Amino acid sequence: MTDLSDFLDTGALPAQAGALIERFRDADPAVRRIALLDLADIEDPALVPVLIAALRNDPSADVRFEAAQILAAWEQAPVVEALCTALLDNDRKVREAAAQSLSELKDPDAAAVLRRWVEHADPFVKQSALRGLRELRDADAFDPALAALANPHSGVRLEAVSVLGWLKDPRALAGLAALATTDTGADVRRAAVGALGFAPSGDRGVAAALIRALRDDAWQVREEAATTLGKLRAPATAELIAALDDDYWQVRLRATRALGQLRDADAAPAVTGLLTHTISNLRKEAALALGEFRIRASLDALRTALEDPDPEVRKAVRIAIQQIEEATA
Repeated sequence: MTDLSDFLDTGALPAQAGALIERFRDADPAVRRIALLDLADIEDPALVPVLIAALRNDPSADVRFEAAQILAAWEQAPVVEALCTALLDNDRKVREAAAQSLSELKDPDAAAVLRRWVEHADPFVKQSALRGLRELRDADAFDPALAALANPHSGVRLEAVSVLGWLKDPRALAGLAALATTDTGADVRRAAVGALGFAPSGDRGVAAALIRALRDDAWQVREEAATTLGKLRAPATAELIAALDDDYWQVRLRATRALGQLRDADAAPAVTGLLTHTISNLRKEAALALGEFRIRASLDALRTALEDPDPEVRKAVRIAIQQIEEATA
């Protein structure tokens, strides 16, 4: 059981809180857990020290777990500090609840606490602090995130990539490009490939890394590489055409979409061949890409595809025909 009196300014507490706080002296952790939930329902900032005390001091992991979840609604510096400390709790579910609450932070002022915890030696603490920093877009997180790209733990590198992808600082491009092609973790390579989407379209180093990633052993990385090449409109028509024969239809679909974004009519013959593919999503994407090419030579094949059994494909075909006819009138 927990005696919270040492942590409270009782004069500042709402009237209905007294009886609930008294229940924290109960030996039954279920009673204390329900009292904690009832306190949270009051939603009074004067009760935040109670929640923090429960997280730090209650002997029951169930109570600490509940406190870690409840504290996600409060973003003062003491709360962020307490949640970071709970990343070292001896119970896994408490640690994970604290990490989840930190990932939901929205107040930029929380970044100062998180940056300090990024320096912690424990990999779980480090990656959880980085995850909390991600959406805060804190410019001062750049240096610790860049340094974390070299961390031996893949989970830390993955979160560091996410932070750098959100910050969109060009100084990170070389490091991200290196991870995109050399990291031992496929999930890290995929994240790095996606994070490169903020690069200037003419960055040759990034384009070379993405083209190499288009031949990665993991199809998820190849899929992401095709997506990012299209987003950047990088000159990779030949490589994307080759990807239309990938063993995975998901890669072929993203390569088709990327070719449409490039608007390179040299890809039209290869894309036209997909109008009769057995997978309807590929037929739809091929039609949309042909519309982006805007060449009259595609019209015959598209008009034949108006008989496609899938209504979504037929809709895409009609859009493509309209685009071509308007562009070449």
